[in-house]
Formats: sequence, structure tokens, C-alpha cells
Amino acid sequence: MKILTLIVGSMLLIGTIDATANEKQYGPGVTDHEIKIGQTVPYSGPASAFASYGRVMTGYFQMLNEKGGINGRKINLISLDNAFSPPKAIEQTRKLVDDDGVLAEVGTVGTTPNVAIQKYLNGAKVPHVFISAGGRRFNDPQNFRWTVPFYPPFEMEGATFARFIAKKMPNAKIAVLYQNDDYGKDYLAGFKKALGDGSVARIVAEAPYELSQPTVDSEIIRLKASGADALIYFATPKFTAQAIRKIHELNWKPTQFLASPVNSVQGVLAPAGLEKVQGAYTTQFTKQAGDPAWANDSEVTEYVAFLKKWAPNDSPNDFIALTGYITAQAIARGLERCGDKLTRENLLVQATSFHKERVGMLLPGIELSNSKDDYAPYHTLRMAIFENASWKLLED
Repeated sequence: MKILTLIVGSMLLIGTIDATANEKQYGPGVTDHEIKIGQTVPYSGPASAFASYGRVMTGYFQMLNEKGGINGRKINLISLDNAFSPPKAIEQTRKLVDDDGVLAEVGTVGTTPNVAIQKYLNGAKVPHVFISAGGRRFNDPQNFRWTVPFYPPFEMEGATFARFIAKKMPNAKIAVLYQNDDYGKDYLAGFKKALGDGSVARIVAEAPYELSQPTVDSEIIRLKASGADALIYFATPKFTAQAIRKIHELNWKPTQFLASPVNSVQGVLAPAGLEKVQGAYTTQFTKQAGDPAWANDSEVTEYVAFLKKWAPNDSPNDFIALTGYITAQAIARGLERCGDKLTRENLLVQATSFHKERVGMLLPGIELSNSKDDYAPYHTLRMAIFENASWKLLED
């Protein structure tokens, strides 16, 4: 009898454990029917070229909701304007957390806004995940556990440029235009470290600028006077377009290198004038819808069709818009993996558990991998050259 009682008791205990394990666990902003998430994007202000990123991401979750959402729950993405202003970013983020009660802040774009809100979100233990910024301060699990980047590290991209120049332009005299904040400084640090003291190619001039400046004309004039024959833009879209126009006006013809956040054909190059950037270089990690090499690619076809329906005013050739599409896919994958355990802690776990994965529109050979000890998802980039109206991948 005692043995039977023990067996029955053990079965009841196991049943209780199973029921608990299968029980739904929800954090703020989650119900049986909805997952509420938020972000801020510069829809206005000096970096408003990034607005297409937010529009595309919003369209992506609208598309998912039309198909039934994620695990039966509709996604309520609240996307607010931060005007690329730190005080505005903090104000809007507090609104998302305190007033709207979101599960997490996801995909916020830009170094300046993300720096502004990082301490607040980490202090409140709110996931600050899949952010579109590659500064080294965003890959710091020890000090900022709740912040997870989802953009190639700026230092890695800067190093990629340095290695390319050292190999292809070994005697280059280099000028650098960079934004005087974490964004520009991280790019420059990675570039200098990889270039090294032993390289014949060298930096002959640097010109920092402030985000509050109206133009960078004086910086470009100073860089031209250095005699440089290569110019690198570690800048944001508005100032890069200005600089491209100014060097053309000055009849200066350096080989130009554009960091990936400013290589958008639609958002930067076309406004500056495509004829002014022929032969320029950039790094890439995505396919390009305007490149004939991908004309019949199924992922490109799917992306173009998506834009036509869900973001009809944005161009398939806009790299900024494309990054919104890529990041939205990663966010959706993280939420899907949470299953019915939609807590802030579990979302952080899922956001840092990618292993050699792809999402639509990544280049062949580009995979996403991160961990609880190293949050950076990208580890490889490709070089490309601008010809006619699009970027062409280089074979090496």
C-alpha cells in the first residue's frame, strides 16, 4: 500500500511539474492575443534619411499580422520619432516603457539615440535588443546585459577598409571625415588599428564634425588641402551627401570609401549625384535589389514584392530600408522562439542565441552568430564598388 501511495504521489508530482513547465509565462505587453514592442526612429531631424528603416519595419509586422502574427499573437509595434536627439529619444523611450508598457525596445536605429537610452533600459531591465547600431559599447554583456546590437561592429567595418586599402592602394594618403561621437570614433579606431604602424598607406588628415553643424564644407576644404588621394566617410547620410557634393565642387577626385550606413543609393548617393560617386567603395553584407546579379534571386523578388505592398513609397535600392527588413526578420525569429514564455528574460536569451543563421537578403556566406558572452551577430563583410547606378560586389 505504501509503495502504491508513493507511486501515485510521484505521478501527481510529475503531472504538476509538467503543467508548470507548459504554463504560459508573460512579461509586460503580452497577452494571449498580442505582443507589444516599441522602438524609436529618426523620422525627423538631421538623420531623417533613416526614416525608411522604420517604415519598412512597421510594414513587415503588418504583413506578419495579416498572416496570423507570431505563434497566434499579433505584433503591436509602436514606432516613435526620436528626431536623432538624445533628450527626445529618452522621452519617447520612457513613454514606451512607462505609458505603453512594451515588452521590449527593439530595433532602435542610430548610435546617438541608443547611447542616450542604454543606461535607462538596462537599469529598468528592459530588453534593448536587435538595435541597429554597431558601436563597441553595445556589445558589452558585463556592463550592459540588456543591450544587444544587430548591426556589423563599426570597428570591424573600419578594419575591413584598412585591410583593403593596404592591399589595393598601398601608397594611399588618406583623409577621414568622421562624426565626433561614439559612432565615428569607433569606425576610426578600428581603421587605425588594422592599418597599423607598418603600413605605407597612412592617414594624412582627420576632420571631426558635430551632429549639430549645418554643413561640413569647411572640413572638406581642410581635408582637400592635405593632399590626400583617398577619402573615407565615417559619417551619417546628410553630411555624407553634403561632402560628396562639396568635393565635386572643389574638383577634388580622391578615391571615396563610404561606411555601410551611408551607402544607400536612394537615401545618399542619388541626392548627392550618382555621377559623383562612380568608383567609390563600400562594405556590404546584403544583396542589392538593383544589382543585375540578383535580378532572378528568389529573396530579392520576395523583398521587392514586399516593398510594393507594405512600403510602397520606399525604394528597393535604399540600403537603409533594407536593413529595416533584415532586422525585422531577426526580431520576429527571436519572438517566435520565445513560444509561450514571453518574458523579458527569455527574449534576451533568444536574442543572444543565434548560431550560423541567415535571414532573407543576406549575402551568401554571411551568417548570424552570437552568444551570451559575445553579442555581435556579424563576423564577415564584403567589399563592393559603385558602378553606374548600383554597388557591384568584388570577387575577393
